[in-house]
Amino acid sequence: MGTDYDAIVVGGGHNGLVTAAYLARARRSVLVLERRPILGGACVTEEIHPGFRGSTTSYVCSLLRPAVVEELRLREHGFDLLPCDTSFAPFPDGSHLLLGVSEEQDAEQLARLSSRDAEAYPRFNAAMARMAEFIRATLDVTPPDLASPGLGDAFELLKQGLRVWRLSPSDRELFIKVMTLSVESMLDEWFESPKLKANLAGSGTIGIYGGPSTPGTAYVLLHHLLGEAGGEPGAWGFVRGGMGGITQAMASAARSHGATLRTDAAVQRVLIEDGVARGVILESGEEIRSRVVISNADPKRTYLDLVSPTELPSEFRRGIENFRCVGNSGKVNLALSGLPDFSSLPGDGPHLRGSIQICGGEMGYLERAFQDFREGRPSAGPYMEIVIPSTVDDSLCEPGCHVMSISIKYMPMDLAEGQWKDREEELGDLAVDVLSEYAPNMKDIVVGRHVLTPASLEEVYGLTGGNVFHGDMAADQLYSQRPLLGWAQYRAPVRNLYLCGAGAHPGGGVMGAAGRNASREIEKDFRRGRLA
Repeated sequence: MGTDYDAIVVGGGHNGLVTAAYLARARRSVLVLERRPILGGACVTEEIHPGFRGSTTSYVCSLLRPAVVEELRLREHGFDLLPCDTSFAPFPDGSHLLLGVSEEQDAEQLARLSSRDAEAYPRFNAAMARMAEFIRATLDVTPPDLASPGLGDAFELLKQGLRVWRLSPSDRELFIKVMTLSVESMLDEWFESPKLKANLAGSGTIGIYGGPSTPGTAYVLLHHLLGEAGGEPGAWGFVRGGMGGITQAMASAARSHGATLRTDAAVQRVLIEDGVARGVILESGEEIRSRVVISNADPKRTYLDLVSPTELPSEFRRGIENFRCVGNSGKVNLALSGLPDFSSLPGDGPHLRGSIQICGGEMGYLERAFQDFREGRPSAGPYMEIVIPSTVDDSLCEPGCHVMSISIKYMPMDLAEGQWKDREEELGDLAVDVLSEYAPNMKDIVVGRHVLTPASLEEVYGLTGGNVFHGDMAADQLYSQRPLLGWAQYRAPVRNLYLCGAGAHPGGGVMGAAGRNASREIEKDFRRGRLA
């Protein structure tokens, strides 16, 4: 029986679109199947209230790989990055910390907290920048197979070993610490101010099951510094038109090379014949055949839902069942009639044009939030990361109005009491109530809101466990072990089936690296006649 396409991509998230664009550019016939009415997965712009458009899930851009932007010519397809330079943290005692305006102002701000920390902060940033540069070189490569290494795998291991050897002794020590320590332990070695440490620690708790004292969270902090927004290492940015501007540009690039993109096309299962993926069957019953099938879904959804249990080795299936994929975030998007007025820094200013963090001012605040989460309770004192992209992007709402995005932690998927479908508005109330403690005018300016619980992230956006990174970003689930040892090269135990999403190396964030890497391996198999 013939095939309809060379490749079918299951899921129109950003990595799926990247994979499709590269394969179409290589003159492969490609079909993308997205179950939602819009493309983009968890990188989308949607209406959150009449007249207000926002980035409903992912909300800032940093990790997107420069190679993807350049090779797919995303700027020509409408991708436009806007500045997001500052970090502002108001504290319960009425003080605040504002970083990112300038080096001089950073030093002045930090000196109010600690003269020692003001001196250490540039050295810390420089050290983390060196670590980010070291890790960044691994993002665009296929990890070596450590289970059954061949000559190429041995060469890659040797190359990475030489890179470690070339580090200075102090940087080798730092690399080991970054990969093993908790973010709390690492920050304790550098700083003494509880406020500065709390301000920095929050990023280490995104995409991993853990609080600031959990080993492995130091790497997660580093992971969020791997980006190169606008060509500047470690920088962040807003996308004009919201984060959907990224995936719309990717979709346009894929179409320009001949890819076919379908929405409202939910895949029920991968069609497997004699151990070989031969296409997909949609929930509508439609059967579409192809030479390869590529899943942009997370590993659990791909291998436990889309593939029959009888088609996978029992050991592999057990490994996927054990793959940790527990999210800790909810999302509250607000339509505002004006700007929040923070008591610690009143009025408009640069503090509203970057990241705003509610972090409590000391590490115990974050740890208590995690303990609530572990016990099945939404954190009473949540960590919140907030942005107001409409301060730099006038395309999201009418003049004078604004859109606010709040990522709120820690929110457990499984509640000790009740279900999220009955407590959704409670999450929205919690976000507004907590923020009102710092910006008292909040309740007066909210005109609409859009709330996503962990259950919503799973049900609506297909994120198993509500995990925004398709799986924990812990050391044992990275590089050659993502998703499992022996299966980190984007291929599956089923012939002609591939994984291209954030559950593969190098993991989560709007990066596009997994999609680009997967497309390279798939094209190799096409060219070398390795397909069954």
